[in-house]
Amino acid sequence: MITANPDKTPIQVLHEYGMKTKNFPCMNFIKVEKRPFVAKDTVKRQISVVILLGNLLIMLTVYKGNLFKFPMYFFLGYLSFVDICYSSVTAPKMIVDLLAKRKTISYEGCMLQVFGVHFFGCTEIFILTVMAYDRYVAICKPLHYMTIMGPDRCNKMLLGTWVGGFLHSIIQVALIVPLPFCGPNEIDHYFCDVHPVLKLACTDTYVVGVVVTANSGTIALGSFVILLISYTVILVSLRKQSTDGRRKALSTCGSHIAVVIIFFGPCTFMYMRPDTTFSEDKMVAVFYTIVTPMLNPLIYTMRNAEVKNAMKKLWGRKVFREANDK
Repeated sequence: MITANPDKTPIQVLHEYGMKTKNFPCMNFIKVEKRPFVAKDTVKRQISVVILLGNLLIMLTVYKGNLFKFPMYFFLGYLSFVDICYSSVTAPKMIVDLLAKRKTISYEGCMLQVFGVHFFGCTEIFILTVMAYDRYVAICKPLHYMTIMGPDRCNKMLLGTWVGGFLHSIIQVALIVPLPFCGPNEIDHYFCDVHPVLKLACTDTYVVGVVVTANSGTIALGSFVILLISYTVILVSLRKQSTDGRRKALSTCGSHIAVVIIFFGPCTFMYMRPDTTFSEDKMVAVFYTIVTPMLNPLIYTMRNAEVKNAMKKLWGRKVFREANDK
């Protein structure tokens, strides 16, 4: 007979008597990190607003300025959309937790967060890879650019990025759901990710950890290597360009390279290793879940003359029209 202990959770009582549960007990909540993380709640709210407004500005500029007809800006608009979705998976919950005394998330919510983080994160990786290919074709094969990067080809590439992200995230969730959870229910992270959740399983997760590393690590490192090779070829080919063409290409590629380094560096560190967690993981994760979506609009506008000019024409015209109406 199991006697109730008021000082222990039901899951701890079951674990003490050697009983395992398939899910978290009665859909109770998983505790998510007791300590506030890094910044104060007001700062994090401001960061979320900056991410939302900055990426919305890029999307509206691309759409209203008719830049979506050009492949680079077509993908840039969708990259901003993915950034908004990606940050929305973790940032709102993190802000709520900072305001709440009891920081919790349901089992279903945790699985949805794992799915969302990997779905939008992987989709962003593929979009950045496609954007690198676009720059390669534009600089190395300019005469065939519009033929190779036609609207139909761009739509197929975009669809491929979403399908690839979906398949990747489904695999990650499918690896976690069958696992039994019967011990501690506290995640040492500010959002649900595969490695922290695997630490809660009361079974050997070595094989699952290897598959997770192979899945996530291959995508992160493989895409990173492809991007490095692409931009190396581009930079080498710039020697044949005119001074003006070289400066314009460097301005465009410079913004891409900056985003790639900020995003792929932390991703590679997190997912190209065995099923282990470090205390630094939370700080590293901030770079690809919050810092990159926040900096992307700034990087692409400050380093891209065409986007800046489109913004000046579009928003300058609106301001001038509003002033005349008054």
